[in-house]
Amino acid sequence: MSTDPHLSQHLKSLLIKHWGHSTFRPIQEDIILSVIAGKDTLALLPTGGGKSICYQVPAIAQEGLCIVVSPLIALMKDQVANLRQRGINAIAIMSGMNKYEIDVALDNCVYGKVKLLYLSPERLASELVQTRISKMNVNLLAVDEAHCISQWGYDFRPSYMQISALRKFIPGVPVLAVTATATADVQQDIIEKLEFTNHKLYKRSFERKNLSYVVLHEENKMERLIQVINGVKGSGIVYVRSRRRTREIAEYLQARGISASYYHAGLTADLRTQRQEQWMSGHTRIICCTNAFGMGIDKPNVRVVVHIELPDNLESYFQEAGRAGRDEKKAYSVLLYSKSDNLEMEHRYEVNFPPLAEIRSVYQSVANYCKLAQGAGLGAAFDFDMSEFCSVYKHNSLKAYSCLHTLELEGVIALTEAVFLPSRVHFTVRLEDLYRFQVDHPAIDPFIKLMLRSYEGLFDDFVRISESELAQRSKKTPQAVMQMLAELEQLGIIKYLPQKDVPQLVFLQPRLNAKSLNISAQNLHARKQRYLERMKKLLSYASRTDKCRSSMLLDYFGEHDNFRCGVCDVCIERNKLELSEIEYGRLVEEIDTLLADGGIPYDTLVKKISAVKSEKALRAVRWLIDNKQLLCSSELIITPAFHEA
Repeated sequence: MSTDPHLSQHLKSLLIKHWGHSTFRPIQEDIILSVIAGKDTLALLPTGGGKSICYQVPAIAQEGLCIVVSPLIALMKDQVANLRQRGINAIAIMSGMNKYEIDVALDNCVYGKVKLLYLSPERLASELVQTRISKMNVNLLAVDEAHCISQWGYDFRPSYMQISALRKFIPGVPVLAVTATATADVQQDIIEKLEFTNHKLYKRSFERKNLSYVVLHEENKMERLIQVINGVKGSGIVYVRSRRRTREIAEYLQARGISASYYHAGLTADLRTQRQEQWMSGHTRIICCTNAFGMGIDKPNVRVVVHIELPDNLESYFQEAGRAGRDEKKAYSVLLYSKSDNLEMEHRYEVNFPPLAEIRSVYQSVANYCKLAQGAGLGAAFDFDMSEFCSVYKHNSLKAYSCLHTLELEGVIALTEAVFLPSRVHFTVRLEDLYRFQVDHPAIDPFIKLMLRSYEGLFDDFVRISESELAQRSKKTPQAVMQMLAELEQLGIIKYLPQKDVPQLVFLQPRLNAKSLNISAQNLHARKQRYLERMKKLLSYASRTDKCRSSMLLDYFGEHDNFRCGVCDVCIERNKLELSEIEYGRLVEEIDTLLADGGIPYDTLVKKISAVKSEKALRAVRWLIDNKQLLCSSELIITPAFHEA
């Protein structure tokens, strides 16, 4: 790979100019140089490891634009806003956008100076998008959250399977796949599904030395939560699974004098923005939230992340826990665990895999809700209010969501989260034609002039507007402003898109007869098995007290050559033995040998240990028994269980 010092200096100058950083983080520059050299590249970076820089810098360092595929609309929206603030022209095409708006955006990518185009994956199958991409000067195809392409992954998205087909429209363009959570199987799947050739793999260790992982076995979780928050100074996140619980826990904390608020996707856009900003600025100390909160939010000084309830898998846990301590200072990730969580996980397993009859019933209801005829609807997107849908068609919300998720995994539909899209306006006439219109319509002329003074770029692209601001400046009501905008659209002068804040449901296949809906029994069985395996791994992590938490997580992600962290709850208990790693290793090896021929009484075993002093041996054997590494029967210690650790 080229290590041209002039190129390296150029990349660093861009980093300083646009991001204010003087140096790259570990392996970032290697990844950037790899894609500039034209190599397909897989980059594995931990949460907060600076993945976006790896495609944003090469995008602006070269002629042309970078296409970024991302499943997270909120993240796309935030990144586009941040890039524009840094003087980099970026746009996003996502669910909820009008067809005309998409057309204008794609035209700007073909003929304009756009440097990054963000696309949601379900848009890739569109013939319009594919045709326009073939006309673009593309320098890089970046695949964010690349684990979504793998059926082995925890967050498989069938629409990601369209990405490799996109390569034929941009021959010779390298692909950069980035993810923070990929096991060895998933890594190989990414490489195969994206059809990598002559590829490079860059992997930064997922170890977080500043982060202490703690599992607290606790029945009274709320009181323990108070202890944890009071014991750790600074900002924090509390993750729960339901919207209702976010509010309940926030109010519980507030009643005990702790500055707290709550956040979930069901809140209005204004309220979500307000609460996020209050927490980011430090006015609110603790945010209680569902997993809708956190993606793309870069708050470096989070000191504690608490999970009140178990997430679905270790990948989700690792990603959410990793939002603590991004400033590389001491931070804590705490999981509150009780035996009842096992029953809750089993219930969740049952709910997540509904019977076929129920899936077909929900599909039929969705088709009716969207007023879609059989054979129609390929690629069509609809506003989709889950609460309203369940209320109208009398579906249980949890079961309905599971049915929709199954339909999504089968590539029948795609669901997106609710993201606020502000009102947008685009002038569709030429400037000289607008002038003639103003002369012919003097009553609305002052309002048109006000818009042109208030907003730039109205002739080039859709521009965000605020009806309330225009109302204030024109001394009219917001309703009157909306009426004038609608009138201008009817007269063919503008395209006006009122704001929206609802999820979208996209049909990836034409609407079928529900009885003809083909759900693969083989796929369903395989998904159930993988879900069960992940569930067992998570429960093992939560229940074990005999192995370093960090080591367990690193092992899960394929980093087997690791050492205990020394700062998790398990290691802290181990530290009380006052044994070095060498002494502990010798002790375990000697006990293994002593028990090879059968059980030994407790006192006899302690006396026979020569690897360490007797008082240390006594403490160590007792600790090994307490942590189920030595099993007892009557008066005998009979089974060494180190091999399972």
